[in-house]
Amino acid sequence: MAVTLIAVDTTVARFAVSERLTNDPSIVELRRQIFTLSLAAALFALIVAYVVSRSLSHRVSRLKSIAETLLDPGASPQPVADANDELGALEHSLSIMAVRFHELVDRLSLESARREAILSSMVEGVLAVDSSLHVTFCNASFARLFGFRGPAPQGLTLLEVVRDPGLLSVLTRVASSGEFVKQRLQILPASGRSFEVYATPLATASGRGAIAVLHDTTDLERLEQVRKDFVANVSHEMRTPLAAIAGYAETLLDGALGDPQNNRKFVQIIQSSAIRLNSIASDLLVLSELEAGVNPGGPGRISVQVALEDALATVEAEARTRSVSVIRGTIHDVEVMGSKIRLEQALVNLLMNAIKFNRTGGEVKADCGLTPEGSAFIKISDTGVGIPFEDLPRIFERFYRVDKARSRQVGGTGLGLSIVKHVIERMEGKITVESQLGKGSVFTVVLPAC
Repeated sequence: MAVTLIAVDTTVARFAVSERLTNDPSIVELRRQIFTLSLAAALFALIVAYVVSRSLSHRVSRLKSIAETLLDPGASPQPVADANDELGALEHSLSIMAVRFHELVDRLSLESARREAILSSMVEGVLAVDSSLHVTFCNASFARLFGFRGPAPQGLTLLEVVRDPGLLSVLTRVASSGEFVKQRLQILPASGRSFEVYATPLATASGRGAIAVLHDTTDLERLEQVRKDFVANVSHEMRTPLAAIAGYAETLLDGALGDPQNNRKFVQIIQSSAIRLNSIASDLLVLSELEAGVNPGGPGRISVQVALEDALATVEAEARTRSVSVIRGTIHDVEVMGSKIRLEQALVNLLMNAIKFNRTGGEVKADCGLTPEGSAFIKISDTGVGIPFEDLPRIFERFYRVDKARSRQVGGTGLGLSIVKHVIERMEGKITVESQLGKGSVFTVVLPAC
């Protein structure tokens, strides 16, 4: 009971004190000042928060803008605000990274353009495929090679572009094993073209692919075959007279020197074989000089009439021996530019062939003058054995013989018409032939007139 009374007294005392403080003017003024200061502090805090928020928003926007310039090659880097806080350092780092990123992209673009230009201008065909053997790149040479008028469409499978099992096998092997492969293929059998294929692994987005370079070796193989045929023909042509010289010389040494009935005949055969060897060597030398561009005496104005008359005089003895008549047809004087010695050699070869491959009592006719177009022409016609139609495209090849048995019987090296063709072409002219088997041939030389 006593405790309860004390509590009541305490409450009453507190209420009395509070009432007194509330009515005190100084206390009221203090409360008003505290409220005003609190309100001002809150307003200042809101203003500071707003300013800081706007500043942070602006800084974040700048960071976003700098980040977006990384993906825009045409955007220029923005100047960096001078700030020492963490956001300023981040903005500075992003700006430097943007500049370097653009430099790297420009350098990669330049290198890519260079590689594209190099691959596009290559004579060799270039083909790139991905891991599933879909075409990812091919240059213009490859497209032309396989019949595409424009660039070959990318994304096609290899078999849709090139239907060749050999190339498919090579690229499959490279893509699966990752090893370099070099192989010779005949990719277009119908055209008879051969290729040296160099294939190497190529990293692609879908995995390991392959890139192949196709070097056309058709012309090289043809030249190699020509070289082999030339060496074989020279060896064959020289073996016969050498064998005759060696055989008859050995026969003479074994006792035939004392045989008055045969020793002179054997020596004549040796002499004939030696002359044939000398003719082969001389013709080979002439061919070599023609291919090297050597013109004895130098180029100058040549009288076609004089050159033809000199050539006719050279073959007269051979024509009398074989009972062949040499007829001078219409001969008009025309001047051309070239080497007189070479032109005479060509005309002598044409006349000799017309005489040797003629029949007894046959005729060889020579004409020269101007064509209606104003060019000089020389025509050599004969009444000889003629040339089969299928052999006409090859008669100007070295050592090519239409009738091998008759050619060796009448003599000659098989290089005469080849020399003629070289001489005429070096004088910027052309030579044509018309022939009927058993009726004769007509060789026509056309040269630019002075």
